[in-house]
Amino acid sequence: MARPYDDAVSLVVPDQELIKDLLEQLEVKHFVDEEGDLAAPYETFRTYFMFRGEEDQRTLAVRTFYDRVHTLDDKPRLLDVIDDWNRRALWPKVYSHTGDNGVVRLIGESQMLIADGIGKGLFFQTTVTWIRAAVEFDRWLVEQLG
Repeated sequence: MARPYDDAVSLVVPDQELIKDLLEQLEVKHFVDEEGDLAAPYETFRTYFMFRGEEDQRTLAVRTFYDRVHTLDDKPRLLDVIDDWNRRALWPKVYSHTGDNGVVRLIGESQMLIADGIGKGLFFQTTVTWIRAAVEFDRWLVEQLG
């Protein structure tokens, strides 16, 4: 079955090499972790580029783990702040994770379905936008929480 956009642009199915190429163009340090996921470390967070799913459900998740540690007592305020962000911003959608030790951390996530392919230019633009939004959330959070 032909898709309406097939003739308009050459599509690529993004993979780790394509993201490495983009990160190198941006001069962003990166590494592959023990689980095989590509990661870019920043001063106060790490962003992972993770491929998940099978064939027609293949997705790319760009997930940012923020290093700032919060307590359970901080959580109600944190949830209000990230709720405000999630209403205002398209990306990343941010949520909290509470570890067994009671430490609360924030995680930002953006995803796209990539199984059918995407124009390379659009893929690069979208991924760069997601990286910049992860940086912006970190700055914004500091402004909100002090």
